[in-house]
Amino acid sequence: MNRDPISFLGGPLDGRTLEVPTGMTGHPPKVYKIPVPATGDSPATTVVYRRVEAGRRGVRQLWRYEYDAGGNAETGRLKWPWSKPDPSGPAE
Repeated sequence: MNRDPISFLGGPLDGRTLEVPTGMTGHPPKVYKIPVPATGDSPATTVVYRRVEAGRRGVRQLWRYEYDAGGNAETGRLKWPWSKPDPSGPAE
């Protein structure tokens, strides 16, 4: 498994570049989740970033992650208007 430098846009990691593991196809994961532990007043949360195309270098595809403030960290599914509701019910 290789690791590629991927840039992050928006959210707490805005402007940073991290080494992200890539699969056999050379693509990083579609969803990158970062658990944030609870501190004093704030509860534990998960920051969600989604992979988007960032251009090409020769024949190689380049990627970056964009912050998804309303992302579903539990399933990683996109929130499309036509998506079926989660069978476990609404999260509260």
